[in-house]
Amino acid sequence: MKYDTQNFKLLKNEEIADGIFDWEVENNELCALSKCGQFVSVKVPSRTLRRPISICDADKNTLRLVFQVKGEGTKLMSEMKVGDNVEILAPLGNGFSIEKGKRYCFVGGGIGVPPLLFSAKQTDNPMIITGFRNKDLVILQDDFKAVSDDVYLATDDGSAGEKGFVTDILKEHLDEIDEVCACGPIPMLKAVADVCKGKVKCQVSLEERMGCSVGACLVCACKTKTKDGIKMTQVCKNGPVYDAEEVFFDA
Repeated sequence: MKYDTQNFKLLKNEEIADGIFDWEVENNELCALSKCGQFVSVKVPSRTLRRPISICDADKNTLRLVFQVKGEGTKLMSEMKVGDNVEILAPLGNGFSIEKGKRYCFVGGGIGVPPLLFSAKQTDNPMIITGFRNKDLVILQDDFKAVSDDVYLATDDGSAGEKGFVTDILKEHLDEIDEVCACGPIPMLKAVADVCKGKVKCQVSLEERMGCSVGACLVCACKTKTKDGIKMTQVCKNGPVYDAEEVFFDA
């Protein structure tokens, strides 16, 4: 796997929803190497551990990174200024496997939604289903509508889109798609995998805490199924994307 640590220039830092920030960073070498479903690891000033952030979008020279403030590290990231240099390790992990000729449905929940944008751009005629707790946390809807005519939104409280869960919408459209790619909290991923089981193939991108982001520590270890039984794998190195059938969700 090819990755490197280099300085990226921060071109944009914008709060697009309550506590959710949209970065654009520039690097003429590493951005072009990025694939859908991969992530980066950001060095936060005065902090030892890097912060893993999924790649929302990418082109030859820039990366788009959308993250939520959840602790002191991401709070410091949100306060960085346009023009700052940011040390980033990129690109990391194994992303979604996209095959020509298939119709994909991208299903995301909460801060698991951002990596689906770059992924959806790699396919023809994608379906996109996103879910959030409420309207104040809804992000990237206009971006998705620029990619697809089949964009569905659900919120837990019904304050935006349909009231309910992403799986409610997925069940209604399962016969219109060939494969599902999902990213979000583990309970959502388990529910999506259950809907797809025996019907369509499903890939899931796992959200796990990470220390090193390159497989040197065991912070992001998770249980996966193999023909020989259950095996511990590292999400940063072996994932973050897995075949849903491989993941031991009840761990």
